[in-house]
Amino acid sequence: MKSATWATESGAPWHRRYVRAEWIKLRTVRRTSWLVLAAVALTIALSAAADAFVSYGAFPSIDPVKLTLVGVQLGQALVAALAVLTISSEYDTGLIRATFTAMPHRLAVLRAKVSLVTAIALLASALAVLGSFLVGRLLLPAEGYTPAHGYALLNLTSGTVLRAVAGSAIYLTLIALLSLGVATVFKETTASIGSMLGLLYLFPLLGGMVSNPYWQRLLQEIDPASAGLAVQATVGPQAFPMNPWAGLGVVAAWAAAALAAGALLVCRRDH
Repeated sequence: MKSATWATESGAPWHRRYVRAEWIKLRTVRRTSWLVLAAVALTIALSAAADAFVSYGAFPSIDPVKLTLVGVQLGQALVAALAVLTISSEYDTGLIRATFTAMPHRLAVLRAKVSLVTAIALLASALAVLGSFLVGRLLLPAEGYTPAHGYALLNLTSGTVLRAVAGSAIYLTLIALLSLGVATVFKETTASIGSMLGLLYLFPLLGGMVSNPYWQRLLQEIDPASAGLAVQATVGPQAFPMNPWAGLGVVAAWAAAALAAGALLVCRRDH
């Protein structure tokens, strides 16, 4: 009887109810919308600035696709902050207790947050990446990156270009899920965002400071940012530590581990 009750309560109807409740909370928080808009706008803006800065005369050898997607390196911080605030804001204010009182199945609450973060991050990432790509397609030919100089017009029908664009959106979504997991573990907004910024920006610097080639490559292979952003490479991918899709697998492993740790702690600790 107990198992039957659990199956009913943890099934799709309950999950939809939890998702709806979490959506209402997110929708009523103004900074959620602002962070989504900022992530899209600033990603495109940084990419546009990079496209306008270069010229064929000064930089005759570039990876045009990777250049058009450089804004992802800024957008990832905003996507991470958005995902962190999805749960850390409730811990900061103490509202998490009310959430777990109204919705006592804690894993279902976390699953609902994962569903919403995935949907929102994927939408924002797709808009940001496609916007950056379209801006680059318009600006780079004016800077001399034309077929006459050996640079084909950027086109999503190219397999490597499509992989870089789609992979960048997937990368940002995985970063959001990793951030949600980290925030679930640490609970505090400052600690969670600080940890994510360190992981995204300081960890790659650490790999560059190591002189031993073996350890340098190892750090690059386990670093989510270095490994994940390899998906953007369309020129000389052999210079990156691993296969582009394998790099996304590294980010997915980080996200899965963080969410698993968060799920374990959500069930065990007293909130």
